[in-house]
Amino acid sequence: MATGASSTPAQEPLQRGLHQDGRRLTPQRLRILELFERMGAGRHLSAEDVHQQLLDEESKVSLATIYRTLRLLVEMGFLQELELSEAGRRFELLSGDHRDHHHLVCIRCGRTEEFESAPVIHAGETAANQYGFQLIESTLNVRGICPACR
Repeated sequence: MATGASSTPAQEPLQRGLHQDGRRLTPQRLRILELFERMGAGRHLSAEDVHQQLLDEESKVSLATIYRTLRLLVEMGFLQELELSEAGRRFELLSGDHRDHHHLVCIRCGRTEEFESAPVIHAGETAANQYGFQLIESTLNVRGICPACR
């Protein structure tokens, strides 16, 4: 934690989780999580997007550090990783009230938009029950071409 800085919503849970694993809360880790919190749920960023955003804010964090931190934040349950073949790996803030959502992905530019669908969730629940699974989450990626790329 930076000295003299006030506590942010991300700081305490991140610091607790890191401390339990014997890791330190570095300014870089905190900046990356705070970036996702400022953007809010539903924003999908690649490691390169995070790097550019931090550069725009005049925060210098290496791309290698960003990759490592993104993996760590996924492991700790702060971020969700989406592996979208066209758009590569994207990361978004994990939110309990935003668990079952789906994505429209442009196969040309990688633009990713979220949507929710009760029938898709119901289909997942039905399939899980049919095969004796316990449903954890429901996600669907729909590939298409966005208006800008048509």
